[in-house]
Amino acid sequence: MDDVISNKYEQLKQLFRSMGRVLVAYSGGVDSSLLLKVAREALGDENVLAVTALSPLYPERELTGAKKVAHTLGVRHLLIESNELEIEGFSNNPPNRCYYCKRELFEKMLRLAEGEGIHFVVEGSTLDDDQDHRPGRTAIKELGIRSPLRETRFTKREIRELSRTLGLPTWDKPSFACLASRFPYGKEITAEELKRVADAEDFLFNLGFKQVRVRHYGCLARIEILQEEMGRLLEGSLRESVVNRLKNMGYNYITLDLQGFRSGSMNEVL
Repeated sequence: MDDVISNKYEQLKQLFRSMGRVLVAYSGGVDSSLLLKVAREALGDENVLAVTALSPLYPERELTGAKKVAHTLGVRHLLIESNELEIEGFSNNPPNRCYYCKRELFEKMLRLAEGEGIHFVVEGSTLDDDQDHRPGRTAIKELGIRSPLRETRFTKREIRELSRTLGLPTWDKPSFACLASRFPYGKEITAEELKRVADAEDFLFNLGFKQVRVRHYGCLARIEILQEEMGRLLEGSLRESVVNRLKNMGYNYITLDLQGFRSGSMNEVL
């Protein structure tokens, strides 16, 4: 661990100590897992509460991983219901869709924190998140949610490096965004189509691909994988298996994005 990361690590622990007790909005991803571990180091398990939303926007594999890491860290972990499809305006999928989601979710977490006597709710935004379209940041600011990784100016690379040094199993976990991000803006999001996307991505992950997005355009699927893995997908038997499986799921057309995986590709139209 280099000096820059080491200094930020110490600053992060000091920031948590200044808060006393925290509720961590915990998805089980790379960023929130590091946040949870350092919070526990700084405050002890009795002063940290991890909260994960049960949502149709997050597949079962993400919840399973989150539970496992929270258990390993010895932190109290609560699950709350969050059905974003019931939020007015969300299903229509406007460009500020994430605002509605974050506002609803963090209002629930603030109420839960108040009932627990906790004064700070924290979440895992990083310095790199400023480079993308993030309407959810507006809701976070409006509600006074703290972003310790961003406040201590951690980048994604530094978070992975520190996670590796601290022995977190999530240090090389593929990045994940909610399943709503697979739909083009203006395309209605439904529970049935969310499940189809989740099933398609699960299938590709189970084939051993490291990073996967299945962008959903009704009867057409646009697959994003790492460029170095494209050759393997295009091999005869594997390609045929993917085509057949996704067609059985209801896709008539299965395409491969030649640019490869990139986070936030749906925002390129904005």
